[in-house]
Parts: sequence; C-alpha cells; structure tokens
Amino acid sequence: MSSITGANAVPAVLLRGAMEIEGRLVEASNTTLRVQLTLDGVEVRAVYKPVRGERPLWDFPDGTLAGREVGAYLVSQALGWGVVPPTVLRDGPLGPGSCQLWIDEPEDPPVGFVPAGELPEGWFAVAAARDEDGDPYLLAHADTPDLARLALFDAVINNADRKGGHVLAAGDRLYGVDHGVCFHIDPKLRTVLWGFAGRGIADDLRADLKGLRLDGLLDEHLSDVEIAAMADRIGALTTLGVYPLPDPDRHVIPWPPI
Repeated sequence: MSSITGANAVPAVLLRGAMEIEGRLVEASNTTLRVQLTLDGVEVRAVYKPVRGERPLWDFPDGTLAGREVGAYLVSQALGWGVVPPTVLRDGPLGPGSCQLWIDEPEDPPVGFVPAGELPEGWFAVAAARDEDGDPYLLAHADTPDLARLALFDAVINNADRKGGHVLAAGDRLYGVDHGVCFHIDPKLRTVLWGFAGRGIADDLRADLKGLRLDGLLDEHLSDVEIAAMADRIGALTTLGVYPLPDPDRHVIPWPPI
C-alpha cells in the first residue's frame, strides 16, 4: 500500500521519485526531457529541465531558469489559482533541474490560428497573419475566466514567452507551462493573450493579488530586486484595476506564437 496519498502525493513523487528518462522534447530551445517517476507504487510522468541544459540568454542570469519555473508554481499556489502544474527543484540523471507534472496537450486548444472570416463567437482576435499560400488568418483566443486568470498571472510574473502551446487543459483545469523566462525586472511581457488588454480585472482576482504575501516565498529562486519588481507590478495592477496594454515599442507576441 502506498504511503503517499492525498493532495501531497504528486509533489512527493516529483521530489523523491526514482526518475527514468523516456525521451527528449526536441522542439524545446533548452534541454527538456519527459520522464517517468516512481515512488511507493505511485507513478507519474513529468517534464525534467536540467540546469546544465539551459541555453545562455543575454537578459537572464545563467543557470536560473529552473528556479524561475519553480517560482511561478509557488506564486500560483500562493494566489490559490492553481494555474501551474506541480513543479519542484530536484536532482536527476543530468543534475539539478526543475521537474513539473506532465500535462497532455488539449484536443480543443483555447488559443490558435483561425481563418480570418471564421472567428469563433466569444473569441478575441489578437493579430492578423497569412499562411504559406497567402490566405488570411487570425491569432485568437477564447474569452473565458480561466484564460483571464492566466493572462493576469502572466502580467504578475512578467512572462516573456506565453505561447499558445504553453496553454494546456486537463479535464476542467487550465494550466500554463514553460515559465523559465519570467520575473525579469524590466517589462518583458510577451503573450498571445492580449485580448484582455485594457479590460477590467475581476474583483475576486484583484482581492487575491492584494492578499498575496511574498515574504520568504521566492527567496531561494529570485533576487531581491526581482521580487521587489513583482511587488511593484502587483501594486500597479491592483491600483489601476485593468489588464496591461501592449507596449508599442516592443515585440509583444512571442515567436513562434503557438
């Protein structure tokens, strides 16, 4: 009989389970491995991103992306939003790295390209595009409370890479994944969820932000100035009460968008 049960079962397996590598996600820019973890008879699949496989970036300190992945999960949990799958920092076959519960891609994604004349009812158009034959398409996303919460979460953590493929559904839950390039002190928000820009933030979400306590939450993963910058972003969001607008002087949609 397993000795790990309840809400802590998955984090326990992620943190302490024996890890077996199943394969590599070859489209990822950093080393990203799908693994199977086993602990006390409980098995889960996960994504393991070793620090040694991180590609150096000019605007983020080397070796910090795994910690940012964990930081995003901690913020999601502290807010009570649950928009990031369980994520831990642990050792593995390629050394320390982040380990996150595997979420399958949804059959009907809430973000994507649609023919220009066929925007689904209740969806926001974000940008115009054309395919290889020159036919017009729209980058668009649904207007749902789950996506609105995720878009606000990205504004909080200053997510520089919210692609459509990073928005995943599991049952009735919506998750965001791939948060290695978040928490920068400079404005970096790049997202496909701009349909909410300028709209009012729901009262319950504003209340959650006002109640967030950062003391000690992220000290192991972020610098003091990064934590202070996030506190400033939260202050602006709760004071203004609206989603941020795209900066006309920056590239604000990630590439590729999906």
